[in-house]
Amino acid sequence: MSRPVSRVLTLLELLQAGGVRSVAELAERLGVGERTVRRYVDHLVDLDVPVESVRGRYGGYRLAPGHRMPPLMLTDDEALAVLLGLVAGRRTGVTAAAGTAGETAAAKVRRVLPERLRHRLDAVLDSLTFTTAPAGSAAPEAAVLLPVADAVRHHRPLAIRYTGGRGGSGERTVYPYGLVAHAGRWYVTGRDLLVGAERTFRLDRIDGARVLPGTFEPPPGPGPAERVLTALATAPYRHEVTVRVRGTAEEIRALLPGSVAVVADADGEGEGGDDDERWCRVEIRAERLDWLPGLLASLDRPFVIERPDELRGLVADLASRLMDAARGTPPPRD
Repeated sequence: MSRPVSRVLTLLELLQAGGVRSVAELAERLGVGERTVRRYVDHLVDLDVPVESVRGRYGGYRLAPGHRMPPLMLTDDEALAVLLGLVAGRRTGVTAAAGTAGETAAAKVRRVLPERLRHRLDAVLDSLTFTTAPAGSAAPEAAVLLPVADAVRHHRPLAIRYTGGRGGSGERTVYPYGLVAHAGRWYVTGRDLLVGAERTFRLDRIDGARVLPGTFEPPPGPGPAERVLTALATAPYRHEVTVRVRGTAEEIRALLPGSVAVVADADGEGEGGDDDERWCRVEIRAERLDWLPGLLASLDRPFVIERPDELRGLVADLASRLMDAARGTPPPRD
């Protein structure tokens, strides 16, 4: 595809996002001059795309209300990819389509397909089964996801109306660093200007999002996914657990999800003062401790509990039950 044609299509995508786009903004997005933008608009008009010119201080270009693009022409492979993507996304919780949008989108795709292809794809979908249960999902609204993504991509401030986990709500201004989909939820991570620190926000708790003028420079350091996982692992919980585990931080990170534990090197802290042994420090925050003994045992590595003392008792209880099971001793009756 030639560069001018690609830029004309990019211009159409920008206008399809809604609202009035100034000539200066479009020129910046496309990387061309304002005269070239006007020429690209003329190309769209020649293709019967109803682009309107809005005069005044906040003028620019917009698509005429009610305009809809014609249906896409898909090959067999493309149609299968689209429908399977919608089904798989809905099952895994990755899809950003709220409510029944995924089902209605799939139905629209099927309606415009040739009958021969539609029957073949129905055979695939009807015979397909999954080995896992559908994941729970908190899909963001498109009216939230699209402006957030736009702000992330172009490094622009973002105004949001956010409701926290404890019910408090209010306006926030954020420098968004990235979008992350994790465990059926969508997150945006960035700097909250109200508190002057990095924060992670769930998109399903954002009531409205608006891109603000200006730009910012994202800071160096971890990527958005690592920032979100660290934020989840360090969120305030009832218990703060610290354990030293033999092995390098890289080895332990491969055994523990980043959303559960924060792992760091702690060289020279092995039992007996052996400097040749590598140890790391693992920090976990949890509402309950009963699941941690099994997790620590599953590491199959020496470990030392630093805190809390209650966890030592739970690990000892698990060890006793495992010894009884190994000896064939029946558990005591309640």
